[in-house]
Amino acid sequence: MQIALISVGDEILSGDTVNTNAAWLGEQLTERGVSIERVFVVPDHVADIARVVNESLAEYDAVIVTGGLGPTHDDLTMEGVAAAVGVPVEEHTEAVEWIETHSDYSHADLVSGTTHLPKGSRMLPNEVGVAPGAAIEDIYVLPGVPEEMKAMFERIAGEFDGDPYFRKVVPADEPESALIDRFEELRERFDVKVGSYPGDHVRVKIEGSNEEVVQNAADWLRERVERP
Repeated sequence: MQIALISVGDEILSGDTVNTNAAWLGEQLTERGVSIERVFVVPDHVADIARVVNESLAEYDAVIVTGGLGPTHDDLTMEGVAAAVGVPVEEHTEAVEWIETHSDYSHADLVSGTTHLPKGSRMLPNEVGVAPGAAIEDIYVLPGVPEEMKAMFERIAGEFDGDPYFRKVVPADEPESALIDRFEELRERFDVKVGSYPGDHVRVKIEGSNEEVVQNAADWLRERVERP
């Protein structure tokens, strides 16, 4: 399964907010064997949201959009997603009923627009906050607040499946450039993906769909590098 992640928000583009949602979702989905093909950050503009969602939906199996939910003037994600699939945004009866049943809010208390979702979408309850998410045509719309996003994702995590995926990390106390030959031989010997990440030492990440092959590759490399 291949998907795209789309983060909506001027605050991310300006650097006021760090995009931790994409990192967390990337980790969760990769562990499920799902391939994250693209991560986009788009501004709070309906046309930009609609264009990137539409293009991503045509290219990948599913799209997860985070951020821009709610009733304020810059919460435009639902409108953008609705425009991408050619439907209007309207009040979602199930969303109203869920909030009245599971929160301290009544319909009269809700700010106009809180429960407006793309027509025909499936409501995703927000168990931590108020504004609901939505799912429509393999597009999943989640909140931008990390705690709300994580709780909502847990409800739908089972809808994202891929081949089993395994990883091992081998630390190496050598310059990254000095390891290139061993990386090449590693890939020749084993059917794995290899990534290297410099820091206090180099973290070599070995990934693949066969647990035994990944373990053998990690053991092979561990014997051939200087370790911290």
